[in-house]
Amino acid sequence: MNFNNVAIESLAYALPDEVWTSADVEAKLAPMYERLRLPEGRLELMTGIKERRFWPAGSRASEASAKAGEAVLAQSSFDRSEIDLLIHSAVCRDRLEPATAAYVHGLLKLPGKTQIFDVSNACLGFLNAMVVAASMIESGQIERALIVSGENGRPLVENTLQQLLQPELTRQSIKPYFANLTIGAGAVGAVLCRKDLVQGTCPLLTAAVVETDSSANQLCQGDSAGDALEMLTDSEELLVAGIGVATRAWARFVATTGWSAETPDRVITHQVGKAHSRELFKALGLDLEKDYTTFETLGNVGSVSCPITLARAIEEGAFRAGQKTALLGIGSGLSSLMMAVEWPQHD
Repeated sequence: MNFNNVAIESLAYALPDEVWTSADVEAKLAPMYERLRLPEGRLELMTGIKERRFWPAGSRASEASAKAGEAVLAQSSFDRSEIDLLIHSAVCRDRLEPATAAYVHGLLKLPGKTQIFDVSNACLGFLNAMVVAASMIESGQIERALIVSGENGRPLVENTLQQLLQPELTRQSIKPYFANLTIGAGAVGAVLCRKDLVQGTCPLLTAAVVETDSSANQLCQGDSAGDALEMLTDSEELLVAGIGVATRAWARFVATTGWSAETPDRVITHQVGKAHSRELFKALGLDLEKDYTTFETLGNVGSVSCPITLARAIEEGAFRAGQKTALLGIGSGLSSLMMAVEWPQHD
């Protein structure tokens, strides 16, 4: 997929105030750690995640998405009355029906002309939504789109903590729950538009490719359990399968864009942890010095992770005008979506 007319006009995020360090999480699991004789500091040591954040108990995905929506609209040069399309793209949603986008639309007081729907594809949802919106802009169906995602891992993590304190669990049987302890919460929003509507210069979405391996769809599975959430992950096999699908996606990305491993000035991936980043960069032949990460302080925030990391990179000057960045997304299922983003120099 190639795009000639799509700009990322603005990008912003919202974060919860409540912080849980990895030490805090381990303290809640002290009986299990003592019973199984697990060393303290194991969680941060294995993942590189020092802390993560959570919304208050009872928070809804739409509320988080609306916070990010307000933040990005405040940054945008467009009025909310000009938004043609709203996509809510989180794993989390308020309920099965209606679309969570309906609640976000109401909270943001968007106009009646704004088309709304949800896009859900595990941690890839936001990037998938960008492709959908970009395609509609490129084809002339719309001029401006607002994409939001609000993830809340609190119910999953709290339920996991309860499950891990069951006395019958062993060192082996706790493994499928371990990835849950890396999950955090946050929200992100982006305004995409036809590039000739932009005042000044901003990043342009120029290409995207996908690669899917549904034979690995059983390696990470989550579901609701009453008011709680459950997820089981074969972390070791998921890493192997994920690197495989990403390697094939990268080959397609290179063929589509004409880029090489040396081309991007910055590389931004889905934020899982240090082991995943190290193995991914090694497999693709990328320079780890080009990596920009947020997992250390945000954990894995699902569909929010990749775009919020891009937003932070822009905010901190790690990605700026005159540079190119590769967004390397991956989601359970498995599917990888890679994007080329180029930021023209100022006039």
